[in-house]
Amino acid sequence: MRNLQITLTAIALTLAAGTAAKAEEGMWTFDNFPIARANQTLGTSIDQAWLDRVRLSSVKFGGCSAGIVSAQGLVMTNNHCVATCVANLSTQETNYAETGFAPRTREDELKCPGGSAEILTEITDVTARLHAAGEGLDGQAFTRARDAEAGRIEQEACAGDANFRCQVVSLYRGGQFKLYKFRRYTDVRLAWAPEDRAATFGGDLDNFSFPRFAIDAAFIRLYENGQPVATPTHFKWKADRPVEGTPVFVSGSPGSTQRLLTQDQLMTVRDVVLPLDQLIASELRGRMIRFSEESEENAFIAMDPISGVENTYKRGRGRMAALTDPAFMARRAEAEADFRARYAARSDTSGTDPWTALAAVQPAMRELYPAMALLEGGTGVGTTGAGGGSQLFSWARTLVRGAQEREKPSAERLPEYADSRLAAVQSSLFAERPVYPSLEQLRLEWWLSKTREWLTVDDPRVRGLLRRESPEGLSERLVEGTSLADPAVRRALWEGGLAAIEASDDPMIQYLLSIQDETRAVRADWEARVEAPTSQAAERLAAARFAAYGDSVYPDATGTLRLTYGRIEGSDVPGQRFGAFTTFGGLWDRATGAPPFDVAPKLLAARDRIDPDTVMNMAVSSDTIGGSSGSPVVTEAGEIVGANFDSTVLTQRNAYGYDRDVNRSVIVTTAAVTAALRDVYGMERLVEELGAE
Repeated sequence: MRNLQITLTAIALTLAAGTAAKAEEGMWTFDNFPIARANQTLGTSIDQAWLDRVRLSSVKFGGCSAGIVSAQGLVMTNNHCVATCVANLSTQETNYAETGFAPRTREDELKCPGGSAEILTEITDVTARLHAAGEGLDGQAFTRARDAEAGRIEQEACAGDANFRCQVVSLYRGGQFKLYKFRRYTDVRLAWAPEDRAATFGGDLDNFSFPRFAIDAAFIRLYENGQPVATPTHFKWKADRPVEGTPVFVSGSPGSTQRLLTQDQLMTVRDVVLPLDQLIASELRGRMIRFSEESEENAFIAMDPISGVENTYKRGRGRMAALTDPAFMARRAEAEADFRARYAARSDTSGTDPWTALAAVQPAMRELYPAMALLEGGTGVGTTGAGGGSQLFSWARTLVRGAQEREKPSAERLPEYADSRLAAVQSSLFAERPVYPSLEQLRLEWWLSKTREWLTVDDPRVRGLLRRESPEGLSERLVEGTSLADPAVRRALWEGGLAAIEASDDPMIQYLLSIQDETRAVRADWEARVEAPTSQAAERLAAARFAAYGDSVYPDATGTLRLTYGRIEGSDVPGQRFGAFTTFGGLWDRATGAPPFDVAPKLLAARDRIDPDTVMNMAVSSDTIGGSSGSPVVTEAGEIVGANFDSTVLTQRNAYGYDRDVNRSVIVTTAAVTAALRDVYGMERLVEELGAE
């Protein structure tokens, strides 16, 4: 389904910056990158051919970014981006998160269950078709007409070819619509990953901070027909010591920014969205920590989920700090005032202005958000949503809704089940993934209890969810009774269609069938009262934005490929003073031997083989956000010098506005990765493939 995070981003993309983007600001699309401005700012000489090579060398991997680094399909990303793959391939007896994964030969590389990787090959403007599709319509009819037209465009462009994925992307919140065509690979294999302790040294204490001392890097390889994919276009590996002040470019798929919110919309995020997200995420974190402490098995099961929740919670904390910063909010208010003044000065405006129209939507959004977040989608920070992250629940909902929707013509379905998107749905549904009933029950129980708490016991939708059962009893019954952990069962139900679903005696399937009326009604209400009027007002605001600022304003991040730029440099502002680099020598000094400052055993054993002056991590002034993890950091020569894996806590305000003084991305260097491969893990074959000395 349309993830609520995307919906919230759509709501956000409605306010142009008060002035054109300056200096390093902007997550730019590849078809509107300011080449001249970047060259002038950095003293570089990139051109369109350079942009094309970078685009074709950049990879989207799940919710992360990555870069091709050899002609044999080798791709570098972050270790935390392959954590789910590592967990799925591990057992308690063979735990690659503890030992690292260092295959001796290419034949020993293991397939990531359900993993897929994509390379953006084409961008086409389809704005006129989408605008025409919604003309004269209101409410849910407007939303569904746009969705149907997007599905038709995607189907036409990809024509059922499973090697490609087509996606209509909204930019400038309806100001532009682009068709993105991706080359898709569904055989993605893990080629190397260090121990978790090497990639997460410092743990949550060091997260969103600098100095950092983490080898948060990993390699995957793209395969097709059982063979590595030939990738003649790729980044050139550069393992030399980085130089402070060097201009660099960061290519990745940042997930979501909300810089273009109106002030009224921003208050809804501050007062409603973030408090719900943060409060229930904090409880999930507590439940998972308690669960992990109950046994060694539970600690193994919960390791990756806890890391994700902690990361999400700290990100939300940084964003809330931005929304309560008077100086930051004053700058945003000034920007909005400038835009409104430009709009008012035009002679071709009449009727209700877009700001007033958007303000009128906020009471409905404040009212509907909790139910929409808990019963239908993920939230702005991605910790809640129907099922609370339960994989079994997610599979059941896909099976039930997929069967119901496929009874309709493609244009009349929920957009996630249009013909153009079914290949991706099936790939995820049929993937073999381990399922841990104890964790599944924890997630379901937490979700049911929080939904009851936030919507209240007497809410008819809560009564529909629980009937006369408790969250504890219902979650236990569903998890113990379902057979959906078996991919063969899921495939049979999918291929059997609605008849098979309705005839199934699986309790999880029957439960999802029983709550469709309540959950679908929540979504329909949201689309009619929030999504549609927001989109219509935003489209008018987008036109005003282009009239006022032209194409010097970049669109908000939407999970699509973007290019940013900056320099390798430290920071010198209150609360954030540091140099540009950390070294292995600094790692040894920081290590205490006790978690989270205990060095991974293999890394510690190689201490005498590693030059202590080798740079581990570095800070860069580029414009990044969540989803940028794994983004290749490249020079104007097309050389990769690192991969983005973090940012500082002050940088979390980046969701709402770029501040060059505090914005710093944290990069693991190719120098550190080369040293780890060669001196720690004995991966000489990869060092040779990379062309490193």
